[in-house]
Amino acid sequence: MDIVLFILGLVCMLIGVLGSFLPVLPGISVSWLGIVLLYFTTAVPANYWILSSTFLVLVLFSIANYILPSKGTEQFGGSKAGIWGTNIGLVVGLLAPIPLGFIIGPFLGALIGELVFDAKNVQHALRAATGSVLGILASNFIQFMLSIIYFGIFISIVWEYKTLLFS
Repeated sequence: MDIVLFILGLVCMLIGVLGSFLPVLPGISVSWLGIVLLYFTTAVPANYWILSSTFLVLVLFSIANYILPSKGTEQFGGSKAGIWGTNIGLVVGLLAPIPLGFIIGPFLGALIGELVFDAKNVQHALRAATGSVLGILASNFIQFMLSIIYFGIFISIVWEYKTLLFS
């Protein structure tokens, strides 16, 4: 049973790394599930410090994942309408069956929101929409790095208990 849990955990790690830049797959949450599965084995004793600290990072990043695109819009001079457009566009882009919808949706949402707010200033609207895309890219980069860190934690745990796990 330990080998099955190890393999499931490893699959979760790989899906988590892929999911960190593919919006269809959940990234860091699946990586965390891989760590949890490893602790369900009889060979690896439970370490609640690692589980709780990685879970806390997961929760904090999950919240930040939805805030970063809006903050990018705001940093590039976007108004409240642009920020709302970014958030609405993010949801629509994630649900729409179009390629790169998670990037196109917030960009168009911020652009439309800014143009509704001030239709004369297209340059300003484009700048705010670019900020939303940069926020999304920053969020994806952070998620990728966290998934890699979780994968490293997984590998280090396996390395430490390899003789018990594979015997």
